[in-house]
Amino acid sequence: MPVHRPFSTRIRAWVTAAAVLLALFSLPRTADAADGPSDSPRPTPPRGSAHMGMGVVTHDGRGGLPTTRVVQTEGVDVSSHQGNVAWTTLWNSGVKWAYVKATEGTYYTNPYFAQQYNGSYNVGMIRGAYHFATPDTAGGAAQADYFVDHGGGWSADGRTLPGALDMEWNPYGNACYGKSPTAMVSWIRDFLDRYRARTGRHAVIYTATSWWKQCTGNYGGFASANPLWIARYASTVGELPAGWAYYTMWQYTSTGPTVGDHDRFNGTIDRVRALALG
Repeated sequence: MPVHRPFSTRIRAWVTAAAVLLALFSLPRTADAADGPSDSPRPTPPRGSAHMGMGVVTHDGRGGLPTTRVVQTEGVDVSSHQGNVAWTTLWNSGVKWAYVKATEGTYYTNPYFAQQYNGSYNVGMIRGAYHFATPDTAGGAAQADYFVDHGGGWSADGRTLPGALDMEWNPYGNACYGKSPTAMVSWIRDFLDRYRARTGRHAVIYTATSWWKQCTGNYGGFASANPLWIARYASTVGELPAGWAYYTMWQYTSTGPTVGDHDRFNGTIDRVRALALG
């Protein structure tokens, strides 16, 4: 004879089964090749973690390596992501110049700055410092002061490059930091003017053409004084921002040997030295 369970027991069984099904449908799916790219938002990185070129692949993609045959000089750029850098290895591989992240906004200094900045100098490189701009957190002049006060200065020793201003996609929010093109140009001008007043040098501008077009309206007014450091991971530099007829430096990959970010100076080591001397 069939066994008839009490009604209350059957209710509990139905509730348990429903809970199990609900839990199964609530589990996050594991994407497979057929799913395509996820639409889920990327997690926001912690403040201070930004570094040169971190948005290039996402926004501009990645192509081949440079094919140009003109004389160029190999360099690298580093930040806290690389930790203590093997400078002797880089020097022996042909790297002759370097830029080191010193600051971000008015709230962050690179904890590896001394090893990276002094280490590159000690092996014979010509080196400089860069500032990752966050125009939504403080004014341009204030950030220039913070940069100069925390490693971004310049000296006429022939081995110190002028400071570089890293202008690229905001890794913490709106790509243009919530600023209109006019307001962004004004912010950049305030930084450059204060840096010039503090050091006597025109800062290098690091950027990608697509960001520059989007966030400054392709403003061309800085080209006559400020050297261009272009970011593009492809076989050629492609289109340059308005005003610049040529680039001074080119960040061409984030997957190079030893430190990832590799760059080329548009000229011989003598031209690198000339930029350092001013």
